[in-house]
Amino acid sequence: MNFLKILKKSVIDSQLYVSLTGTLFAVFFMEEQNTFRWPSVLLIFITYFSGYIYTKYQKTRHFLKILILNAMAGIICALLIIINHNEIRLLKWFIIVVLGLLYNSFFLDVYIRKIPLLKVFYVGMVWALVNCWLTLHEFSIPIFLISFFYITALVLPFDIRDMKVDTVKTFPTIIGVQNTKYLAYILVLISCILSAAYLKSMYATAYFFSGAVTFILIYFSENKRNDSYFSFGVESCSALPFLFLLILSIFDK
Repeated sequence: MNFLKILKKSVIDSQLYVSLTGTLFAVFFMEEQNTFRWPSVLLIFITYFSGYIYTKYQKTRHFLKILILNAMAGIICALLIIINHNEIRLLKWFIIVVLGLLYNSFFLDVYIRKIPLLKVFYVGMVWALVNCWLTLHEFSIPIFLISFFYITALVLPFDIRDMKVDTVKTFPTIIGVQNTKYLAYILVLISCILSAAYLKSMYATAYFFSGAVTFILIYFSENKRNDSYFSFGVESCSALPFLFLLILSIFDK
């Protein structure tokens, strides 16, 4: 039990886990588009990690340390791009970082997270931009839509988890928990249909299996469930396409 508590605090609560799952989601599309590069993987992981710890600790006594850490992370990311890519990639990365800051920054009078119902779509958009724009030479509309619908669906269970503590109106508080689940199902289904239409067969198959598992986790999402169900279980869904791809690749050999 103590081991599980330590694991939760050091990996999940530290934002390492969500950063890893987000990175693996991007790697899935990088592999599909044949654009995989380790500097890009490191760039995405650092960007996700610094963004999530900024959001978590911005109103705590650790905020100054986090700002310093974020500044160092920003320098590392800029160097990774300058050394391995070009100024266009640097501009793309900067725009995505600014969009992340607009999501939840206490120094803004109104930030995205305060706007009712917009949060889920905004998170989906930012993650989608990482997959369809940052790592590719040209903007890919299919990858944007596949990512956007899937990640938006994954944010909805977290709204169910937080429905009693959220200070803004969310889908569960407006349309109810069950209808929120229906909305999430529809979004995952659209994402899977698009993946079947636009991704290579093995990648579409891996995505289909991921969608099936995601359906199950959404179905059992309830406000009374332990936080680990969401922060580990639901959060893992974004890593599933890559993990299923690995499994299929092993069997394909």
